[in-house]
Amino acid sequence: KDMGLAMFGIPVVCILLAFAPSCTAESETDEDPVELLRAVAVSLEKAEDLAPLIERAGQHELVLLGEASHGTSEFYTLRADISRRLVEEEGFHFIAVEGDWPTLHRLNRYVKGLDGVGPSARRIMEGFDRWPPWMWANEEVEELIEWLRDYNAGRSPDDRVGFHGMDVYGPEISYRKVLAMLGEWHEELAEEAEEAYACLGDFADDFTLYFHAVASGMAPCDGEVQAVVELLRDRREELAVSDREFFNLKQNAWVVKNAEKHFRAIARGGPDSWNHRVDHFFETVERLLEYHGPAAKGVIWAHNTHIGDARATTMAAAGERNIGQIAREQLGADRVFSVGFGTHRGTVVASRSWGEAGVLMNVPPGIPGSYEDIMHRMGEEKILMMLEDLEDAVTLLRPRWHRAIGVVYHPEHDGDQYVPTILPQRYNAFIFVDSTEAVRPIH
Repeated sequence: KDMGLAMFGIPVVCILLAFAPSCTAESETDEDPVELLRAVAVSLEKAEDLAPLIERAGQHELVLLGEASHGTSEFYTLRADISRRLVEEEGFHFIAVEGDWPTLHRLNRYVKGLDGVGPSARRIMEGFDRWPPWMWANEEVEELIEWLRDYNAGRSPDDRVGFHGMDVYGPEISYRKVLAMLGEWHEELAEEAEEAYACLGDFADDFTLYFHAVASGMAPCDGEVQAVVELLRDRREELAVSDREFFNLKQNAWVVKNAEKHFRAIARGGPDSWNHRVDHFFETVERLLEYHGPAAKGVIWAHNTHIGDARATTMAAAGERNIGQIAREQLGADRVFSVGFGTHRGTVVASRSWGEAGVLMNVPPGIPGSYEDIMHRMGEEKILMMLEDLEDAVTLLRPRWHRAIGVVYHPEHDGDQYVPTILPQRYNAFIFVDSTEAVRPIH
């Protein structure tokens, strides 16, 4: 997702989008983007200042909360503040995040007061060993989880708010969970599932090896993992377990199935592996909405590159979609509310290489002409902008640079981290924090 190309001094992506010849330059007749954004901005000085966002977002079925990095404290705390209010004031039923289903299911059991997972959120998080651990094992999430457990304690078991992972990663754990649960509940079904999963046996400890094997000519295991999903669907009545337990079993089987598709697509190259992953995001959210009933409402936490409509970025030109786009297309834009987040400068936890430990890094000031630079010039420390009120602001309906920091980050090449974005089309609202601090990891 590094977007740093230019041709003859003009950003290539701006040409591809057939918009103005620059992502940053203004003509003499353009309105000042700083003043346009200031006209729809609310200074966030106290909790009550989020009221306009809660009131508007709360009327939607899905509220998607983004982040410009996976290691910034303020993005987590603001999303937690918004989520708490949506749960308390607007009756939202679950929070689904860009994390592993099987790993975060332990936190889901904890917030719902179920036994066998640990005495506290911190103790559970200390057991998280999948990389990058700082994403969901941090003090900011810990505070939300403990609040959610207290909130649920006063509610009936069927009305307790859940906390779920919606990512396709962690299939090694899901693989073992499916076999273990069936082994406990139904010996015959367990044997059938184990026979089907034998195709993946050599990769049970590391699915990343699967795409190397497929690329080297091994026959794929797509039919076998699909067979387990169908087995559970067709023989549900033979499992004398609760709907809650069966939902967890079924979701783990879907993780294995869609992880196989995701990793197999890596071997082919192109956008399919990304798209299979985000399809799994949305399918998981769909199942959660169905599980909670016809009036269900959910909060989604994921990176801006996932929750902001891909069609307002160069992702679409690359053949990539995301949950922000899919949700609007499948549910209708009137049922989905997306909130982006950004910062001008600060510190962040990230890694310099995939799989390495996270370290504290400095985030340099936003590049000139970027949205981060424009919002910095507004002169506020923390602001909320309701972008739906900017539909006719022609100056903002052209792509501008917008920073996206991943789990791997090189501050010295920060200029490569910008995605050309038409902000009012990508998000319904945006929260900007001028100077931010790094997330506080548990480990």
